[in-house]
Amino acid sequence: MLDSSHSVRATALPTTADVPNLDDLPLSVWPTGQQPPASQRRGRYTPGSTAHPAKMLPAVAAHAIAHYTRPGDLVLDPMCGIGTTLVEALHLGRRAIGVEYEPHWVDVACANLDLADSLGASFAGDARVLHGDARQLATLLSPEAIGRAALVVTSPPYGPSTHGQVSVIPGGGVQKYHHLYGNLLDRGNLANIGHHRLLAGFERILAALADVLRPGAHVVITVRPWREHAELIDLPSQILACGTRAGLVPVERCVALLGRVAGDGLIARGSFFQRDFIRKQRDAGLPLHLIAHEDVLVFCVLPAGSNVATQAAGHAADAAGETRAA
Repeated sequence: MLDSSHSVRATALPTTADVPNLDDLPLSVWPTGQQPPASQRRGRYTPGSTAHPAKMLPAVAAHAIAHYTRPGDLVLDPMCGIGTTLVEALHLGRRAIGVEYEPHWVDVACANLDLADSLGASFAGDARVLHGDARQLATLLSPEAIGRAALVVTSPPYGPSTHGQVSVIPGGGVQKYHHLYGNLLDRGNLANIGHHRLLAGFERILAALADVLRPGAHVVITVRPWREHAELIDLPSQILACGTRAGLVPVERCVALLGRVAGDGLIARGSFFQRDFIRKQRDAGLPLHLIAHEDVLVFCVLPAGSNVATQAAGHAADAAGETRAA
């Protein structure tokens, strides 16, 4: 929660006259936090997956895949980490391919694909994790994969401010670990560069996606705001601007719940580190709350001969129909 007394770093937001307001997009809420993250991953992911600093919630990936694709479609994640998007796609009967920059996580993602194969997931034997920089996506994908993917589900790295695990050391207090991406000296890793360079790099990835996806494909990006020096970084609005400039059409804004819906309330799920951070901020006079959702931005690759208004109107009608059906 944020009130008007809190400062927002508006200067970091890329500007363009064509970027729509988030409030103008169709909105839906995804109940993706009914089960704890560990329960969602149990049995489907190898123990080595736990160490990744920014794992996507499996239910978020699964919801997007079920909603925006059909069985047999190809799903792509250009920053796949431990392969959550790929694993959930396979278990839903979709094909999957991913790209990952860090060699260690390539190995972990491949192990998770092998596990999915052993569990009988469809198309698992054909799934691939490619090692490389997603900014060079067109050179990494095979010619037969170009123009085939129906959906991208991915997330930019947020840095150490929102991730990590903690352990209690007797006599030594609390120690944070698994909160960094790879080698901090590797400036090719988007997680290890400044905020503006991160946005520029992610925009290049989105532009590459526009060139390799099939017409009408969707791009689903999970993202959340974070704070630097008590100032709010409005990353969702910034990613919206990046996607628009990259040639993608914003069609939906969704809320993926990280907490459990119970009765008439929402029970937030927070790690020890997140709760400790909130407590310290409140002690300092900043009335923060645990993060209870992620923003989900949905873009579309415009088919030839169509226009932005038609595409957005179609999605608005679909969203309205789903609301009435619910």
